[in-house]
This record gives sequence, structure tokens and C-alpha cells, in this order.
Amino acid sequence: MENKDNLKIILDDSLNLSLNQIRDLLSKMTSSEIAHALESSPPRQRDLLFSLLKTEEEGDVLFELGEEIQQDLISNISNEELSEAVKELELDEIVDILQNLPEERMKNILSNMSMVDRKRIEMGLTFPENTAGGLLNTDVISVRPSNSIKEVISYLRDLGKLPDNTDKIFVVNDQNEYLGELSISEIITSNPSMQVREIMKTEISPIYADLDDKEVATLFERNDLISSSVINEYGKLIGRITIDDVVDVIREDADQNLLGMAGVAEDTFAPPGRAAKSRVFWLSMNLVTAFIAASTINIFQDVIDKIVYLAILMPIVASMGGVAATQTLTIVLRGLTLEQINSSNIRWLFKRELAVSILNGIVLSILVGLITYLWFQDLTIALLIACALVINLISSVIAGILVPLILRKFKQDPAIGGSVVVTTVTDVVGFFSFLGLATIYLV
Repeated sequence: MENKDNLKIILDDSLNLSLNQIRDLLSKMTSSEIAHALESSPPRQRDLLFSLLKTEEEGDVLFELGEEIQQDLISNISNEELSEAVKELELDEIVDILQNLPEERMKNILSNMSMVDRKRIEMGLTFPENTAGGLLNTDVISVRPSNSIKEVISYLRDLGKLPDNTDKIFVVNDQNEYLGELSISEIITSNPSMQVREIMKTEISPIYADLDDKEVATLFERNDLISSSVINEYGKLIGRITIDDVVDVIREDADQNLLGMAGVAEDTFAPPGRAAKSRVFWLSMNLVTAFIAASTINIFQDVIDKIVYLAILMPIVASMGGVAATQTLTIVLRGLTLEQINSSNIRWLFKRELAVSILNGIVLSILVGLITYLWFQDLTIALLIACALVINLISSVIAGILVPLILRKFKQDPAIGGSVVVTTVTDVVGFFSFLGLATIYLV
């Protein structure tokens, strides 16, 4: 409770705190709380808060920050200060911070480190960011199958302190090839005279270093893992992944999907120029799609000129289709993210969504048709808008399911472009169906 109050006090400009008062409050907060304070501050206040941190605190805070803010703050500190700040971090945390730096600056920072640290980090940097290799830590404990449980216990005691989130150790042969794993609970409860090979588990598969980080998160979730071994292409144990790393992946993925649905990719308090630059592309794409929808309307200009009521009612059909498509799109995006959708069940999902759209279409078309008739006293227009609404709701299902699948097939993020495309489809189909039916039956 006290730390939450500290956060509110720091972010309250009306209190006019002195630098010493702010520094004292920061000293009572955790690195994640300080990171939250930085992310909740405009750029100038953010820079001030970060400058008040001790060098040994900066590394932990930088790791907790989003990539954009992290790189902004790093650009304002020297290579020597950054080297000092990150030296006590875990391997994956250091790699996460350094991998987005310009190559020349990264080399300068690595040159300031010891040979041992430099080799560890260079090994981590060889793996792509969004893979298991990019998440691994090298603080792995391994034993041989011929070791006795007594020897293992003695070895663990000699280490003095186990790495965080150590719920198991790993078993390897003389060539460091992964053989299995041994839980800490089994070590404690087993007969000290038994050998590791007698109680180790060999049925649990390790994670390959090139596995996508989202698939890693899925494995942890499905198997309730706290940690897992990571091996290279030759089957050699090179590190481990722990649950705290996976939580970061899940959070970043959710954040990207949320921002991607709106076509933005910036922190909350990004400068106006940068925010405008990150948004202009999808705004431009939306402008193109708006002209496509407008050109559809232009085809039926003559019938609109004769029957003004149609111009009043057109937005209803398009809007209902857009909302329905977004609902289906959200279901599909969630299913793709959780890897619940595949070739064996997509047909069932399509039929389910189609049935939902037909049921909703019947109910809403009756409601819209009734309101239209009471409004304009014209039964034909009421029937036309009801039919157009059913057609557009059905098209919304087709767009909501096919568009993200097609984008995924072409290696594009369906969360970013999906909403723009499906909205265009429902607008065009809505306008075309309503105005097309009006042209046939009213002109």
C-alpha cells in the first residue's frame, strides 16, 4: 500500500516535490514500480526520474520498460554507464536491452565487459529476439546420470544459492547432451544412495532454441511449467527458460495485439511527431478503403438522387456489418493467438459463426425493418434494408474469419491489418447490397 502511495505522490505534479524527496521515494520502490512510474510520465518528467536513479538500479528498471521507452532512455546515457548498469542482470535481460542498439554501440559496450560476460552475451545475441534462444538464461545446473543423490545434494549445498525459479536440475552426458530432468522435490525425498538415472524423468521434452517464443509460452501454460531446459540443434543443453520470462512474452504479445487492432505502436506518452508517424500508415490505408467504399456509393448515385431516404439509411447497414465483423475477427484472433484454431476445426467455427450471424440477422432485420417502416411509412424500403442487413451480417462472418487466416498465411500480423480490411469488406458489401436491391426494386 505504501509503495502505491509513493507512486501516486511522484506522479502528482501539484505537490512540487524536491529532487531529494523524489529520490527518497524512488529508493522505497521496486524496479517494476519505478518502471511503471516512468511509463506513466511525459518524456521530460520521465528523463528526470530516470536521472535520479543509482547506476546499479538502472539495469533492473530498463529491463522492466517497454522497448520504445527503454531505447529512448538508453540513448541519453554513456556506454560506460550502461555497461555498469546491466552487468548484474541475467543473460536474457542483458540481451533484451542490448539487441536493439546500433551495432557499433553494442560492440563498444561489450568491449567494456569481462571476457566471460562478453562470451555469454554474444552467445545470447546469436539467437533471434522472438525465439526460445532469446529468452534463455545460462544459470543452468546439470548433473550426470551416474551421480548419486547424495553427491547431487552436496553439489547443490556447495553452490550456496540456487538461481531464481529453480524447481528442477537437468541431466546430461559427458558431451553435455540433454538426457532428462530431476525435480528438487525428488532430490530431497529420494534415498541418498540412489543414482540420478534411477529417478530422473526422460519423457519430458526439452525446448529447442529456435522455437518461437509464443509457442514457448503455450508449452509453459499447457504443462504448468516453472522452468524448462533449452537445447541447440545438436541436442546439447545450453540454458533454461523460467516462468518470469514467459510472463513477459505473454504480456508483450497481449499489448501488441491490443495496439495492433487500432493500428498503433507507441507508448502512452510518446512525443506528437513520433505518435503521428506511427499512426499515419494505417490512417492512410483506412483513407484508401474509405475511397473504395465511396466509389461503391457513387455507382448508385442516380438512385440515391431519386430516393433520398437511402442516403439516410445506408450507414445503418454498414455499421451493423462492421461491428459484427469485428466480433468475429476478435474471436478468430484470440483463437489464433492461443493456437486453438487449426485445419481440423476451422470449418466448425465457420459454421458456428455463420449460424450466429443468421440468427442475429433475422432478429435485427425485423427490428430495423419495423423501425424503418414506422419512420418512412414505406414497406418496400423496410424490406430492402432488412434483406441488406442479413446479407451484410453473413459477409461479416466470411471476412472476419478469412481475412486473418489469409494475412497469417502471408506472414502478416492479422491483429494489425485485420480490422481495416474487414471494415472495408462490410462497408462495400453493405452499400452494394442495399443500394443494389434499391436499384432493382425501386427504380
